[in-house]
Amino acid sequence: MTDQNKHLPENQIRIFDTTLRDGEQSAGAALTNSEKMQIARQLAKLNVDVIEAGFPFSSPGDFESVRQIAAEIEGPIIAGLARTMPEDINAAWDAVKVAKKPRIHTFIATSDIHIQAKFKKTREEILNVATDMVTLAASKCSDVEFSAEDAGRTEPFFLYKVVESVIDAGATTVNIPDTVGYTIPDEFGRLIKGIMTNVPNVDQAIISVHCHNDLGLAVANSIAGIQNGARQVECTINGIGERAGNAAMEELVMALKVRPQYFEGLYTNITTEHFYETSQMVSDLTSLTVQHNKAVVGSNAFAHESGIHQDGFLKGRDTYEIMRPEWIGLSGAKLPLGPRSGRAAVRARLTRIGIEPTNEQMIAIFEAFKKLADEKKRIEDDDLKMLYKKAL
Repeated sequence: MTDQNKHLPENQIRIFDTTLRDGEQSAGAALTNSEKMQIARQLAKLNVDVIEAGFPFSSPGDFESVRQIAAEIEGPIIAGLARTMPEDINAAWDAVKVAKKPRIHTFIATSDIHIQAKFKKTREEILNVATDMVTLAASKCSDVEFSAEDAGRTEPFFLYKVVESVIDAGATTVNIPDTVGYTIPDEFGRLIKGIMTNVPNVDQAIISVHCHNDLGLAVANSIAGIQNGARQVECTINGIGERAGNAAMEELVMALKVRPQYFEGLYTNITTEHFYETSQMVSDLTSLTVQHNKAVVGSNAFAHESGIHQDGFLKGRDTYEIMRPEWIGLSGAKLPLGPRSGRAAVRARLTRIGIEPTNEQMIAIFEAFKKLADEKKRIEDDDLKMLYKKAL
């Protein structure tokens, strides 16, 4: 176990960001080296624990990008991805070795469907490759992560054997990916619990999870993982990544922040006030639009339009707001005015723009507002000023 792992508080969840590696694998999300560096600086500002900067062997451009990030970015561990091949591991080390805190992250699939269909090998052969290549990586770098690709569909007792062997070989973090988003939270939680119970040297490494969102369960599965002993979560900003994406960092982190008692003291070191600006930056640079109703960072995440909700919110924020927009870097909630808005919200907006109508004027304004809202769908400040002048 590295010194960094030895000193990791028991209840801290390490956040491993793979926006620049798995996230960039989203269809159409290719980034230039300068854009990757811009995001890496923002991730350091967000205070992530690990930045997976890329896959150095995959291309000369990716190698240079990882090397530049490793040379400039301070604070987070900088990881380079490598297949369990000597040339990959050598390239990853050459790219990250200039970092103050370098990591080699190597992987091979362990499920029978991959072993037989993709590799045409036996379990024993895969185990030997994994062990040998972790040994090679550990001879170069004191911080080595191993990922058992498609662990979610791997026979559990073979997975336990792989985890034990790579820890003995020098892996300081072992990642358990639900690579194809196949598992259900209770099932994935049992898998992690099984590892914690059945791998005798598991205390010598950090167990990590990396969940995909093919069934919309990536964050839920990640939470099940940490509730059963995992202490690192691999995730991306806005949940971008292969196919339906990865666990969204902002959703996982805010779940821990909003429900601390439920998670019995589990926490991250993320500076959540930078979430919104980070989300917008990643969206802009990857051209992957954030859906309006996206949890935490969507444009509607703190917008209340129903008259009942607006009235309750104006009387007490806690009625309909479980987290404060300021926690993610927004100045406040929004009360958009539309067909379903109520009298309280209209009056509140009028007050905000300096208009204090009498009760009689308010009756006329609200009646006209409802008619206009059915036509326009969204009422702006200038519309309210016009309605007020008509009511005078």
